[in-house]
Amino acid sequence: MKTMQDLMQHMVQDLYSAETQALDAMTELAERATSEELRQAFEVHQRETEQQVQRLEQIAQHLGIEPEGETCLAMQGLIDEAQDLLEQLEDDQLTDAAIIGAAQKMEHYEIAAYGTARTLAQQAGQDQIAELFQQTLDEEKATDEKLTGIATSQANQKAVQS
Repeated sequence: MKTMQDLMQHMVQDLYSAETQALDAMTELAERATSEELRQAFEVHQRETEQQVQRLEQIAQHLGIEPEGETCLAMQGLIDEAQDLLEQLEDDQLTDAAIIGAAQKMEHYEIAAYGTARTLAQQAGQDQIAELFQQTLDEEKATDEKLTGIATSQANQKAVQS
């Protein structure tokens, strides 16, 4: 990478890869959830993520780049870790707490990545792109808060009782 354009291309492609991987993972997490509220939260976030992918495609078009081209190794690792954790679970009482923890790790990665991308876009004078990143960042933060609410109101209590 030699220019800010190169860095922005890398970030957009990395985020695109992260989001498309997360979409696949959310399907499995939703299927494994024992709480209807958690399952619905994943379904809502899946729809949001589909819109986030579209935003990234819009950003890529604005920058004159292809959205594909990178593999987000961080998200790949977080998903692998989540799958490994789910394979080790023996008690359904722990499932939702484990799923939430794994999902929040993915959300926290996305929050960090979108915050960085937004700031770089702002500083490069790409205000329209920065706003699109901010919109997704707000959604990721809201999802994280919703997952925390589900964890503290039911999933973690259920896990403690096991």
